Amino acid sequence: MAGPLAASTYQAPRAKRGSGTGLDIELARVQKITRALDTYMLDPILGLVLPGAGDLIASCFGFYVISLALRRGVSKLVVARMLLNLAIDALVGLIPLAGDLFDFGFKANQRNLALLTDRAHQGGRATVKDWLAVVGAGLVFGSVIGLGLYALVAVIRAIV
Repeated sequence: MAGPLAASTYQAPRAKRGSGTGLDIELARVQKITRALDTYMLDPILGLVLPGAGDLIASCFGFYVISLALRRGVSKLVVARMLLNLAIDALVGLIPLAGDLFDFGFKANQRNLALLTDRAHQGGRATVKDWLAVVGAGLVFGSVIGLGLYALVAVIRAIV
């Protein structure tokens, strides 16, 4: 039994009948948000003006793209990759000045919009590149945790 979020039951809202356009309203909204955050540089400006908080505010706006991907039944792996993009943007953005400079080039929201539109043509399925990105991030995360634990044990042994 398919749930309410199943890809086969979701129909993207369209412009009003007789408006002369087949515009996808939600996708147009995501494009506007992405344009404001990444093209008009609202994301790095928020991070510069409100250190830490600005990056979190921009990330909250970025979740709209992810929520749309979930509603449209995009692969959970692609959604994980989108979350990874937002996490990288938010974490590096927390570093004063350097994080804001990073925001000028990384453009996580544009990356997520591209993932959403590209995967829509494939029925929302993940590609090999998506698998490599998520597995690679998992390996990096595991390595960082492992090195941190190793360093902690080394420090404790040196003290005792």
